[in-house]
This record gives sequence, C-alpha cells and structure tokens, in this order.
Amino acid sequence: MTTTYSFPLLTLEETDSTNRYLTQLCDREHVAEYTTVCADYQTAGKGQRGNTWESERGKNLMFSFVLYPSFLAAPQQFLLSQLIALAVKEELERQAGGFSIKWPNDIYWEEKKICGLLIENELSAGGIGRSIAGIGVNINQEVFRSDAPNPVSLKQITGREYDRGEILAGIMRRVKDYYEALQLAEADACAAVAADIAGRYANALFRREGWHLYEDREGRFEAKLLRVERDGRFVLQDRHGQERAYLFKEVAYVL
Repeated sequence: MTTTYSFPLLTLEETDSTNRYLTQLCDREHVAEYTTVCADYQTAGKGQRGNTWESERGKNLMFSFVLYPSFLAAPQQFLLSQLIALAVKEELERQAGGFSIKWPNDIYWEEKKICGLLIENELSAGGIGRSIAGIGVNINQEVFRSDAPNPVSLKQITGREYDRGEILAGIMRRVKDYYEALQLAEADACAAVAADIAGRYANALFRREGWHLYEDREGRFEAKLLRVERDGRFVLQDRHGQERAYLFKEVAYVL
C-alpha cells in the first residue's frame, strides 16, 4: 500500500544533514510550512550536545520539517519542543508501550533511546520566524555499532518490520494537529491548549517519579523531578530539600 502524505515531501538517498539541507533550501527560496525532507542516509546527522546520529542506510527515519510559528512569542519556543516530542511518542505508542520523553525531547523506551530531536529556531521581532525540527527515529535497525550507550529500535522492541513512510505520516499528522490547535485558538483558548500540551508532556516524562542520579558541573547528586517550567527549565529537588533549576545542557541524567 502506498502511503499518502498531507504535506510536501522531499526524499533523498543521502545528505549530510536533513536539517542543514532544509535550512539551506529555506534560505534560497520560499518553502511551504510542513515541508519535510527525509533521507535514507545521513553522513553528519546532528543531535543534542553536538552528537551525531548513527543510522544504517534505509533502516530508520531521518527527517526534518519547517514551521513558521510567528504567532508564538520567543519565550514560548519550548512549546514547539513539547508538542513535537509528544507527536513522536504518541505515534510510537501505537506499536508498543513503555515510551517516555527524556527532557528536553529525546524519546526513550524503558531505559533506551529510540529517538533524538533537534529544533533550530530563528527569532524575529520578538517572535519565532522559522523553526526547523530534525528527528531521527530508530525503526528497523537491528545492530548498532557506535559507542552510543543505549540505542534501541522499534523492530528490536516488537520483532516486527515497519513501513517507515506510515510512521512518518503518523508523526506529521500529530504534529499538525497539536500545532494547528495552538495556531487557530483565540487568545484565552490558546493558553488552555498550551497548558494541555504542557500537562501531557509532564505526564510523559522519563523518570518523572522517584529518586534518580543526575550530574551537573559540580558532580553527581540524587534528586527527584519537581516540574518543567514554561521556558523549558528543568527543576529538581535534591536529598537536602534544595530546588535546582537547569537550562538545556546544564544537567544530565546518569543512565
């Protein structure tokens, strides 16, 4: 069965990075919202903290898409991260249980990483002029050879082979549903939609209950998760009762 896509799709056999390819395309010409670039293979896929994304040719989903969320103020940009992470997690949950969102936006199955997400926002006049989201999801790969500590694929979880196009279409449909709910809502309703997304995100968080090990610039410590602020700040409480708030890359889970 041929998958039908409700968004403009460019497919590539190989590129260095779908984010870079789409960014350069957007810089050269007008590109419609939701335009998606999907590659069978990336030579330099980018991830959080400057990491690369290992992916066997033709086995996984590696794609980027563009949004123009000018209706969101710059301080609201974490909403995009939340809704995109939720879209991926919820689509994967159609196949198996045990998925969660590892702050800020990796997708985990139990204690293993199945998806990485990188969002690059371009701010203009206090708003978000352009947002390019790059996503790598391990779908059908069975052997991982890099030194990444804990990768897993959907096929390893369920033992089944998947149509990557169907999963891509499902993720983008969910992104569009969340995004348009925000975009089309009146001011008061928009706040309610944003609160709903934040609540779903909070309930989906990896290790959201109990005490766990973390590491910051001063070393390892044990803490429990209190909340994630609207700006994405990650708030923990340590064993001494002290609240610790972190921005991206200031703290890491000890896995």
